[in-house]
Amino acid sequence: MAHASPVSPLAPATTPEPGPVAGVRFATAEAGIRYKGRTDVLLLALDAGTTVAGVFTRSKCPSAPVEWCRANLPNGTARALVVNSGNANAFTGGKGRDSTAITAKIAARALGCREDEIYLASTGVIGEPLDATKFEGVLEETATRLAPLPWIEPARAIMTTDTFPKLATAKVKIEGVEVTIAGIAKGAGMIAPDMATMLSFVFTDAAIAAPALQALLSKGVVDSFNAVTIDGDTSTSDTLMLFATGASGAPLVSDARDPRLARFRRALTGVLADLAEQVARDGEGARKLVRIHVTGAVSKRSARRIALSIANSPLVKTAVAGEDANWGRVVMAVGKAGEPAERDRLSISFGPIRVAHEGARDPAYDEAETSAYMKNDVIDITVDIGLGRGKDRVMTCDLTKEYVAINGDYRS
Repeated sequence: MAHASPVSPLAPATTPEPGPVAGVRFATAEAGIRYKGRTDVLLLALDAGTTVAGVFTRSKCPSAPVEWCRANLPNGTARALVVNSGNANAFTGGKGRDSTAITAKIAARALGCREDEIYLASTGVIGEPLDATKFEGVLEETATRLAPLPWIEPARAIMTTDTFPKLATAKVKIEGVEVTIAGIAKGAGMIAPDMATMLSFVFTDAAIAAPALQALLSKGVVDSFNAVTIDGDTSTSDTLMLFATGASGAPLVSDARDPRLARFRRALTGVLADLAEQVARDGEGARKLVRIHVTGAVSKRSARRIALSIANSPLVKTAVAGEDANWGRVVMAVGKAGEPAERDRLSISFGPIRVAHEGARDPAYDEAETSAYMKNDVIDITVDIGLGRGKDRVMTCDLTKEYVAINGDYRS
């Protein structure tokens, strides 16, 4: 039996309800893919004319649904999204490809659209064939219950080891017409930036041409999902998709640089950042959210690599779990990153407390003050490289015994 975890202590105090997104309806069902007594499949229908953008894992062993979506994305249009949890349909060979085709056929028949307008995503165990015939009858019945609310249902349906559903929303105006953005995400482990990490789906009733939508998404992912790492492992199934129905009545925008999209661009970035932080807050076994800030690097790219080296270090993460401000482990992670750095220029701070400066312990270091800070739920570690103006931020979480327990029990 899979290890069950209580809700993360880092979970948001409230869960937003985005409200209806014109042109989007959904319903969930129990298909018995892996879990019993809980919803494990999401069917989401989109109005005709919906445009789509996506970014996917860079893993060389992608899942069958990732390959399916990549093949359809150049069409630029979508009518439905089907997501299942409990089985990733990854490393399943020809059977995996067959199951995506069967799923798309069943969904297209249920909704009366083309199979290449169906997008698929799966999350769960790798290497076990997905029996797509379990969707037979289920998707048809689910299609009779499609509704625009409540968003908590699809957010829950895509969970695996997540301890809470993840939602984010925003409203802005485009030429006086209000448009809504609503996003859901799942992800608790096997999360490292190399695309967008985990599964996330964002919907808007704005009217945006597919190329512009893709440009907005590709840019928005850089400092949101691509700046999150839980355990340094990149999933086979990482999928982030953005759908625009155009059903709000707002004017069609075809260029991502159009000034009319300025507020929308900021709002979309905010939604992506919100979802990404929720993923970090729900890292498997997490008890602390850790934000790594790197300044003074030779470039943003260099700062990102140093920040990831720190964030992915098991020694740094276990020190945080033990509420130990062990800056020596931070120094180690900076040194192994392979980026320009000079020991005697480094400054390291935990929160507002500078613990190391110019290659040695800070003369004003106070053990009691630092230990008190490390008991906080959110820990900020700042490293000033002292070589340039490059800066970046990466989010992660601590590494606890619970992480080992969850992943040790995952398939049992």
